[in-house]
Amino acid sequence: MARKYFGTDGVRGLVGVAPITPDFVMRLGYAAGKVLAKVRAGAARPTVLIGKDTRISGYMLEAALEAGFSAAGVDVMLAGPMPTPAIAYLTRALRLSAGVVISASHNPFQDNGIKFFSDQGTKLPDAVELEIEAALDQPMDCVPSEKLGRAKRLDDAQGRYIEFCKSSFPNELDLRGLKIVVDCAHGAAYNIAPHVFHELGAEVVAIGNKPDGFNINAGFGATAPAAMAAAVLAHGADLGIALDGDADRLIMCDANGRLYNGDELLYVMVMDRLATGPVPGAVGTLMTNMALEVAFKERNIGFARAKVGDRYVLEVMKERGWILGGEGSGHLLCLDKHTTGDGIVSALQVLSALKRSGQSLEQCAAELVLFPQTLINVRVAPGFDWTKNAAMVSEKELVERELGDSGRVLIRASGTEPLIRVMVEARNAADAESMARRIADKVETQLAA
Repeated sequence: MARKYFGTDGVRGLVGVAPITPDFVMRLGYAAGKVLAKVRAGAARPTVLIGKDTRISGYMLEAALEAGFSAAGVDVMLAGPMPTPAIAYLTRALRLSAGVVISASHNPFQDNGIKFFSDQGTKLPDAVELEIEAALDQPMDCVPSEKLGRAKRLDDAQGRYIEFCKSSFPNELDLRGLKIVVDCAHGAAYNIAPHVFHELGAEVVAIGNKPDGFNINAGFGATAPAAMAAAVLAHGADLGIALDGDADRLIMCDANGRLYNGDELLYVMVMDRLATGPVPGAVGTLMTNMALEVAFKERNIGFARAKVGDRYVLEVMKERGWILGGEGSGHLLCLDKHTTGDGIVSALQVLSALKRSGQSLEQCAAELVLFPQTLINVRVAPGFDWTKNAAMVSEKELVERELGDSGRVLIRASGTEPLIRVMVEARNAADAESMARRIADKVETQLAA
């Protein structure tokens, strides 16, 4: 059954345009309250935790969600600006009924969204999201006044989460002697990430840490890592860490400003674990570079591909009993450290690998040479289905025949934006570029027709 509102990471869109409107978000809070907020044994009443990133629209949507939950008889705790994985952690640590994050992650400030976590700090399975959507189709009601939910602020949320992040780093290690640029994307981690790395001993140069409601992800962060790389070179830092707007995504760079994506960082983490014991396998996605799969196979490490989206990576990890996985975009999961992807915690796992090995990031990742990969995003009309377009299917098959065993083609619709993502991977960079452009041009030609 297709989902009407939920994409690969909650409900997301342009603020003021359905579904990201105050009235819909209030109804969403009410519907989610009815579905998610089950009273725990011995608990007086259900309670949900609401966090947000630094977008100006967060104030409005927070108030709308609070009203919806209250009408459903659900108490609310407000955490204010907090990373998405912080809400996952705090929901579980405080034994709450559910967690809610108001964020559009790496999107520009004009967008916003709502995503949910279960009482165990995990993203909701499709079945539960479908149940919420079904509840949205019912009229919104209101419990009697004596049963309305109350709201209060969680004043120590930042301190709790900072200590949690630090606890994921080995006690016997520290970051003394390292100078690190930390780019917070003017987002939810602006007042958290610099403290984590500083308190572990690093000299921290913080950038992208002055949010104004409008500058989230604008020229800073994991989706614009050039700012981090430039700051590393300017300050003579050892490496850089760039988070996205809600701090669940990570990109890093070395002392030379060379960027490392999620595939490379996953490789570093897996190799670090392999040095101390067996690693049965790791999970990537359909977008994961073939070089990672080849490298793992050479070391007898299992590898599986999930659908794009960290929620699907998590599902495959749980199915196989593996604890490491991630996406090239920088969503990385270490299930022995956290229940969900966490940019800060993942960065600490990479840093612990560097400390244990005594090597630089460049040295730790040197043996992994990525295959050239070209990704082109083509904006399309909502609902456009390329699989039903004969000309596009034919072009994809033609390119696949030309590549043979030396590459692959992936075309998929974005789960968060009206885009078709065309990816071609080949041993030759020029082939990857030209073939991806051919397919993208075909998409645009079909749209024009």
